[in-house]
Amino acid sequence: MSEKRKRHTPEQIVRKLRDADAMLTSGKSLGEVVQSLAVSEATYHRWRQQYGGMKAEEAKRLKELEVENARLKKLLAEAELDKAMLKEIAEGNF
Repeated sequence: MSEKRKRHTPEQIVRKLRDADAMLTSGKSLGEVVQSLAVSEATYHRWRQQYGGMKAEEAKRLKELEVENARLKKLLAEAELDKAMLKEIAEGNF
């Protein structure tokens, strides 16, 4: 049986990265660190690249902006589709 994927909030990710830094500084290996964080090494590196030097509130704001951007892109796509349909109707190609 496969384990269900757990999504971490940006705040949780930043907190885990901070914990990882503390563990690495205290002499733990990367393998021990990712095991205690319960994530894969690939996930750790992806998080480090994406959220590296951010504070929790900055990461939260980034996520909010990404969600808003996706919403606006969807609205634009719907408006373009409406415009194309109206153009076809106006030309009599229905």
